[in-house]
Amino acid sequence: MHFIPAKYTLYIFYFFMALLMSGLMSFVVTTINIGLVAELLQAWLNAWVVGFLAALPAIMFVTPVVKKIVNHLVVVSE
Repeated sequence: MHFIPAKYTLYIFYFFMALLMSGLMSFVVTTINIGLVAELLQAWLNAWVVGFLAALPAIMFVTPVVKKIVNHLVVVSE
């Protein structure tokens, strides 16, 4: 079930990484801040939207930097 051309792989990676990480982090932080209350779902979804909008461009800019740092730290065994 492949329907997206391979040339978009990196952008699909960015999208899903931002979606999943912002969802997880916004849930954790929202729960810590307001607790397990009836309004948690709505507060979390509101925070998730804002988090995703911040995470997507951040991941796009940070990923190449992190790759360079990792490449400088990792030794390729022979």
